[in-house]
Amino acid sequence: MNTRPVAVLVLSAILSAALAGCATGLPRKDEGKLNYVDYAGEPVEGFTAMRIQGWTPVAREKLLVWTGINEAWLVKVWDGCEDLLFANLISVTRTGSRVSRFDTVRVGNDRCPITEIRPVDIRHMKADRAAAKPPT
Repeated sequence: MNTRPVAVLVLSAILSAALAGCATGLPRKDEGKLNYVDYAGEPVEGFTAMRIQGWTPVAREKLLVWTGINEAWLVKVWDGCEDLLFANLISVTRTGSRVSRFDTVRVGNDRCPITEIRPVDIRHMKADRAAAKPPT
């Protein structure tokens, strides 16, 4: 009996499970039409997040990845990520709890390499939005 095909199937199953553990299915968070780019800081190599809570599409090649109520990251991907604005679910590859420019955003069957990561000052953005509201 040839055990080679069985070994290949077992190895494939293990690799699939390992890769699935690196990617997290993230629900979409619609936050309205806010200009997150205005509140983005300088580019960083990556960020640490114990849990990614959701994401918001910003542009064809940009999304906001939420890691807390007041913590978000503006992530830019290659321009070929065509379905980003219309996707309801994405996943982000990462090593442990770290997302870096070497990771990808998966949208449907597309793997969109990350080209830039910027921290977003959510508290400042919320303060500006509250100050702009007319008193009731």
